[in-house]
Amino acid sequence: MTSRNYLLLTPGPLTTSRTVKEAMLFDSCTWDDDYNLGVVQALRQQLVALATPLPGYTSVLLQGSGSYAVEAVLGSVIGQQGKVLIVSNGAYGARMIEMAALMGVAHHAYDCGEVTRPDAQAIETLLRQDSAITHIAMVHCETTTGMLNPIADVAELARRYQKQYIVDAMSSFGGIPLDVAALNIDFLISSANKCIQGVPGFAFVIARQSALEACKGRSRSLSLDLYAQWRCMEDNHGKWRFTSPTHTVLAFAQALKELADEGGVAARYQRYSNNQRRLVAGMRALGFQPLLEDALHSPIITAFYSPQAPQYRFNTFYQHLKDQGFVIYPGKVSQSDCFRIGNIGEVYDADITALLTAIERAMYWKQ
Repeated sequence: MTSRNYLLLTPGPLTTSRTVKEAMLFDSCTWDDDYNLGVVQALRQQLVALATPLPGYTSVLLQGSGSYAVEAVLGSVIGQQGKVLIVSNGAYGARMIEMAALMGVAHHAYDCGEVTRPDAQAIETLLRQDSAITHIAMVHCETTTGMLNPIADVAELARRYQKQYIVDAMSSFGGIPLDVAALNIDFLISSANKCIQGVPGFAFVIARQSALEACKGRSRSLSLDLYAQWRCMEDNHGKWRFTSPTHTVLAFAQALKELADEGGVAARYQRYSNNQRRLVAGMRALGFQPLLEDALHSPIITAFYSPQAPQYRFNTFYQHLKDQGFVIYPGKVSQSDCFRIGNIGEVYDADITALLTAIERAMYWKQ
């Protein structure tokens, strides 16, 4: 294992600042007020403030990756009489469908294909046809392709048809401006190691408090009981039910400070958007084509078609880039041969310039 530090151009975990890493050099006691009140409770309040200026929302932190929190929401929020419409256009929508099936959560899967934006009219038709649907769940930024999904259009449908609304904002929260109250979102799910630029170890849910309070006794799991986790944090001033990932939490507290110092979500969105536009323009100049039309792109990650050269192999290309200090991501689209480049994390204009130079050098099939 080398100690060399690579620039991670992935959807997360991602490149973090030295100061976020250094925050993990301290040990915390999980029952101490300095940690629970001073760090955990402060984080919970900051997350809600990032999500909306309006009252009525609360937050829950949950050990594990983002998928743990998605499963906790699906398993804790949908009651035995409930049914969730899951909108899927990639691997993460498909994962929600798989979770619901394994937990015995009644669901209707609307799969519109990996390179297609979900259609609000089609969703409305499904809501009219199936009155048993009580919840709608969808991914905001589907990192399978880098597509940004129309959460505002679906929010309007959820409001009109009086359905609770669950949004997996794993790869967008903290990097794309949004207001959970304005979007009528009941449960927003994200993770420490994405746009807020912390490290892996926990995920979080920002919930409408009245909707969360109604979830008592619904959970299909002991450790992934969202209501019980929230209740423990509320009643014990930030205490986690089971072992808290203390070092990750300290890193996240530092990452939130750095988000504020940068100018908040709007400033970070600007940086990510600039990164993505420069990346796409530079890749086109080198002969690469994006998988999606530009109008469908998010500022988070972009999928590019693999070169048609017979000698091209992703692993070889990947290693050529890694040798120069850059790590990219393989493709996840089942119907197209592509690879992905993310531009979130501690990635700036100069890094995109250096990356494009490295990519040109790594195009061994042209030499």
